[in-house]
Amino acid sequence: MSLKLKEEFLKLLEEDKDFRFTVAGIIGYRDILERFEEYDKKFNEVINELREHRKILNEHTRILGNHTKRFEEHDKGFNEIIIGWGEDLERTAMEIFREALEKRGIEPGKISKFKFKDKDGSYTGRKGEVIDVDILIEDEKLYIIEVKSHAELDHIERLIDKVPVIEKVLNRKAEKVYLIAVNINDDAFERAEEEKIEVIYGSII
Repeated sequence: MSLKLKEEFLKLLEEDKDFRFTVAGIIGYRDILERFEEYDKKFNEVINELREHRKILNEHTRILGNHTKRFEEHDKGFNEIIIGWGEDLERTAMEIFREALEKRGIEPGKISKFKFKDKDGSYTGRKGEVIDVDILIEDEKLYIIEVKSHAELDHIERLIDKVPVIEKVLNRKAEKVYLIAVNINDDAFERAEEEKIEVIYGSII
């Protein structure tokens, strides 16, 4: 690297907060990315074990008799673990990008969970459809926030579908839609930009 290039790089680090954040994302989030990969690995292991237990349960229900209840309780325990991991991942991502959120006027502590079940399909067109995102309502303004450890194109499409439903349920227009992701696929990032969804991310892959 030439001396001039080094000087320009150091100047950007000193003067440009966005540039510093980008560099930090490249350098400092590597361990975090590996941690999320480990979460994903453990998550898949639990899913596979859960499926195996359910398969056994279905095949041997008649024989097992009273043991059926034990398997159901075991499944419930796995589901609770999965839900807990999902919540931990969201909280971790919020903390990772706290500075970026606060820079946009969003206080992570004021963000709340929004969950809505469309019982009759009048909002989504699908009975029983569940909409689950984070939201912030401040100064009568609605902000919709989706958190993913790894964001793919179908996550963006799903978020796009969620927005009008949330607006209809809460009877207010969304001021801004955000996607927080430790990493995101390039096609997902492009699609988010097309829909004016602001992405706060660690890296594009």
